[in-house]
Amino acid sequence: MFLAVNMGASGTAPSFSAAYGANIIKRLAIPGVFGLFVLLGAIVAGKRVGVTMGKELIPPEMLTPDVLTIVLFSVGLSLLIANYLAVPQSTSQATVFAISGPAIFYDRLNSPKLLYEIIPTWFLLPLIGFALTLIIGKLLYKRIKDSTLLDYDKLSNHLVLKILVLLSSCYVAFSIGANNVANASGPIASMVLNELGIDADIEENFIMIITVTTLIIAPCFAIGSSLFGYRLLQSTGKSIVEFGPVGATLVSTVTATLLLLASITRGIPTSLVQLNTFAIIAIGISKLGWKKVIVDRTVRKFWIVWIIAPLFSLVLSYTLTALAHRYGIIFF
Repeated sequence: MFLAVNMGASGTAPSFSAAYGANIIKRLAIPGVFGLFVLLGAIVAGKRVGVTMGKELIPPEMLTPDVLTIVLFSVGLSLLIANYLAVPQSTSQATVFAISGPAIFYDRLNSPKLLYEIIPTWFLLPLIGFALTLIIGKLLYKRIKDSTLLDYDKLSNHLVLKILVLLSSCYVAFSIGANNVANASGPIASMVLNELGIDADIEENFIMIITVTTLIIAPCFAIGSSLFGYRLLQSTGKSIVEFGPVGATLVSTVTATLLLLASITRGIPTSLVQLNTFAIIAIGISKLGWKKVIVDRTVRKFWIVWIIAPLFSLVLSYTLTALAHRYGIIFF
């Protein structure tokens, strides 16, 4: 639940920063709407990622209460630091690296899954989202704004467009539920099955337990959004570039679609915060140019924390596993 609270805080920015940046939704209304759609996404489309996190990176029998405590603590602390720095961090990357710590220590990591599927997706999807947003931004968004045939200010304030922005933000929250809730619920499902002596390899058993854990974990996203979400919304929704409803809809639709595809096709836990931020940067470049956006102080801070936080969770989980092994708490 501590991890889910931090994931909810981090996930608030990529889901509602576009709508918040466009001044379409009030800050106090965001946590409730965000939490509802995260829960829907987790229940409807989150099972495939749950299988990846609970069974495919590390042998399910290794996910004992001791190991899982180390993993979740490492991720939660990593995200807490990122949230304190007001940088939306990838919950998926931090969780994958934290799970890898015990697996690497005992030489039980499913390296092909990590090296040939998950990590390449982490690099490719943000670049695809960036390219799509930049191309559409230059071909459509900028032309609409510069057009003499359309009144852009009147278009931006149109009720229908504002509704579309809000719906696209809810779509992002749904995608977060489909991908990120499994970071906690997947490993917990395997742990519960181990403790009950139930075979985790039988899909029906795993799906039944992960559904229950999802109902516990998902509501904590809304709590995290309430506690920490505002500073992160400010970082991505206001500090990089300000944009209107057209840009907001574009950012939300592109990023949510890419994340949802990764979730339901391959079950790959991936980073929506990076997808979202790359798309926002693309909008900024289409408006302000490359140089002004890339050297922005907020963007530079993002790069640094994105590199350090997952490595921190890996080193911490590996170190705690080594200490627990040394003192006889954990042994495989």
